[in-house]
Amino acid sequence: MKLLLDECIDRRLAREFSGQNIKTVSQMGWSGTKNGELLALAEKEFDVFITVDRNLSF
Repeated sequence: MKLLLDECIDRRLAREFSGQNIKTVSQMGWSGTKNGELLALAEKEFDVFITVDRNLSF
């Protein structure tokens, strides 16, 4: 399973998902990407997008 952590999530959370393919938005080079575009990118490459951003429309 491929997981993506948003910029607003502490990267240390990745340790809790050992055995999973997990990346952060910054590791993907997507820092500063607007929410709509970020969601589209995440949908293409990841199974799960973890965020606490309440302004993200889906």
